[in-house]
Amino acid sequence: MSTQSVLAFPTTFSNAGILDTTFANGGNTQVYFAGSVSSMANGVAIDSQGRLLVAAKVGMPDGSRFGLARLLEDGSADLAFGKQGSVVGQFEPGFEAMAGKVRVLPDGHILIVGLHYENAHRTLPALALFDPQGCPVQGFGDNGRCVVRLPGNLSHGVRDAWLPPGVPGAEACDAIIQEDGRILLIANHHFELADHTGLLIRLDSDGSLDRTFNGLGFVIVRHLLMNTWLSTLMLQQDGRILVGGSINFPEEGLLARYHADGSLDERFAVDGFMSFKAQGQSAQVSQIVQQDNGDIQCLGSSRDPMRCASLKVHSNGRPDIHCNGGLSQLLEIGRSGCQWTAAQVQPDGSVVTAGATIGGVEADFILGRYLADGQLDCEFGNGIGWIRTRLGRSLDTATSVAVQPDGNIVVGGYSLDGNYRAVVARYMG
Repeated sequence: MSTQSVLAFPTTFSNAGILDTTFANGGNTQVYFAGSVSSMANGVAIDSQGRLLVAAKVGMPDGSRFGLARLLEDGSADLAFGKQGSVVGQFEPGFEAMAGKVRVLPDGHILIVGLHYENAHRTLPALALFDPQGCPVQGFGDNGRCVVRLPGNLSHGVRDAWLPPGVPGAEACDAIIQEDGRILLIANHHFELADHTGLLIRLDSDGSLDRTFNGLGFVIVRHLLMNTWLSTLMLQQDGRILVGGSINFPEEGLLARYHADGSLDERFAVDGFMSFKAQGQSAQVSQIVQQDNGDIQCLGSSRDPMRCASLKVHSNGRPDIHCNGGLSQLLEIGRSGCQWTAAQVQPDGSVVTAGATIGGVEADFILGRYLADGQLDCEFGNGIGWIRTRLGRSLDTATSVAVQPDGNIVVGGYSLDGNYRAVVARYMG
């Protein structure tokens, strides 16, 4: 059992993890959304031409909207995209909206995944598909947009009105596009106070519910009748589907695996589910990635206190006892807490992960890299495996990460200095 600390001394120095001052304005840039009064970047991706795509929650004078912006490789706005470099809108006429993730399809189309705010308290998972110019794709949903409604209002979630921005909670959303074009996504249903369940949903490429998946188009994800919350999903190379999040109160980290047809893979861990604590503390999984050898890396945070957490698991769902004795590793940065929120696996098996410190003026971007064996990479971030970045006098929160073909690392998030502003930074790889 070990807790890694800021007291670790550097052993190796390199440029890896250092802010790339050749990018935009000294290494970072604000993302512009036409007509907005605030913005919060929640997802970032890179297209085949190296351009950066940013999904966001955008504040307009009459409420929140989803936002999709495109930047050129140097960080400047791509004015050929949408309206002055961005698209802002709703999934349906009505209340409000937000975008949480952005995915690039093989044909160059761009999918954003987010939430339609049906009213001040209820959400529904929603998607929108755009062509490379930022125009809606007419063959998808209703004029390029789709709100997912399930029987019995199962896709209704709860709007997050109390958690600080950046802390994983009620408004988690994620999606993966299969090779055949079908879309897997997660949602969380709120029955009543303290009664939650996760949902794994599959849509056809046109946005309609794929009823061949579990015979319904969706799976209710609930472990041992306990409260279950999903934050992320991943599609394995063999077509099986991993979902991650948390169960119970206090929380335990959760992994579950399903076959491609939506049936539970009961050979994974114990009857298809694996739950864990972080050195005796409650835990939540924010991101899962898989290496070429099948091993799974879980990234997220502990609770009380909040620390960056990682856990390495074999493909069968059993913890890797050769990595920290099969226990979660905790990383302590800052006095108020910290968390990992996003990760991406690299061709060499290492894992780049992004997140933030938490609490008042202490809120900063953090970026780290783990080796294939699950240990922090001491050739990254001035020799300690991670780096903390304060972008200015603002409160800064990193939410997403993507790695460019040259190895440089793009991090999306937002700063609070008066109003929230979407921010993208780039680091040396």
